[in-house]
Amino acid sequence: MKTLGAILMPFTLDSALLKVRIAEDGWNSRDPQRVSQVYTPDSVWRNRAEFIHGREEIVAFLSDKWARELDYRLIKELWAFTDYRIAVRFAYEWHDDCGNWYRSYGNENWEFADNGLMCRRHASINDLPIAETGRLFHWPLGRRPDGHPGLSELGL
Repeated sequence: MKTLGAILMPFTLDSALLKVRIAEDGWNSRDPQRVSQVYTPDSVWRNRAEFIHGREEIVAFLSDKWARELDYRLIKELWAFTDYRIAVRFAYEWHDDCGNWYRSYGNENWEFADNGLMCRRHASINDLPIAETGRLFHWPLGRRPDGHPGLSELGL
């Protein structure tokens, strides 16, 4: 059994749920350096139609993303897991610099190295324009509060 902090591999239901929440918390920090540290230095991503290789490209990608996607708030939910892989579904809300709001829906497939760092991330994402009054994610920027409903509870 491999260990990274409190996360044990192969994954159990509890450790996979914890890994997903830790990932959500990191992305909600909107700190590209912090987020990049949970990926292997040679991590490979497909994000929509972009292909990203390594931590430097991850930091550049996330810096650009969060400069465009303002007031970003994300919820991730475990979909499935195996010993070294996790599948999640997610939704996040954001607005552009013109004040247009969106809810982006997606699925991610994650693969982990023996050291517990993510080595592969494949994300498929679609953006839905929404009215500001249609927003569902209203917590202050940063970590989603523990009592805030998840995707299933919100009917997403």
